[in-house]
Amino acid sequence: MIQFTRNYTDRSNEYGFQFEFHCDKCRNGHMSPFIANKMGLAAGFLKAAGTLFGGSLSRAAYAGDHVKDALRGSAWDDAYAEAVEEGKKHFKHCTRCGQWVCPQACWNESRGLCESCAPDLQEEAAHIQAKVSVEQAWAKARKVDQVESLDMKAHRTAAASACPHCNARVEGGKFCAECGKPLAAAKVHCTQCGTEMKPTARFCGECGTSRGG
Repeated sequence: MIQFTRNYTDRSNEYGFQFEFHCDKCRNGHMSPFIANKMGLAAGFLKAAGTLFGGSLSRAAYAGDHVKDALRGSAWDDAYAEAVEEGKKHFKHCTRCGQWVCPQACWNESRGLCESCAPDLQEEAAHIQAKVSVEQAWAKARKVDQVESLDMKAHRTAAASACPHCNARVEGGKFCAECGKPLAAAKVHCTQCGTEMKPTARFCGECGTSRGG
């Protein structure tokens, strides 16, 4: 049975074979040693020579490609099997879940299982403590008035510190420094019913009389 069938990346090219095996849990990897493809190297050399000299060397290069393609299957299989045997030395096999994991981060040596099946209790305790500390910090923060020094009246005044006529910023005073109009808009009353009207209203909201009478 060949291992690592679901967690490897083929890095092979026409010049040789190389495979990157990955931990099933954290995805860290191990790169197998490069195994040269002799037929690929020979074809590449003939192509380079054929480019310079042409003729029979060029034809030989293409013949080499056909031979290389014919042998690629068995050559790849042999290289892969060799890489698997070498790669297995860098991973641990969990007999409970079947995962192949890296021994540095994902293997519980004392339990003989991967950390998905047998978590490291010291690591779990540290993680739980940190998570609970964050939750308690949120709860504690909610019990304290975080905006005690915030003056909402001051913010309301600042928001209203603009000329009602030209919307220019107002620093103080009774008249706008930009348009010269009074900052306190004069009250307007309906000429028919006497109801106070908004400065921008064109008709009375009570009786419908035009602002101009």
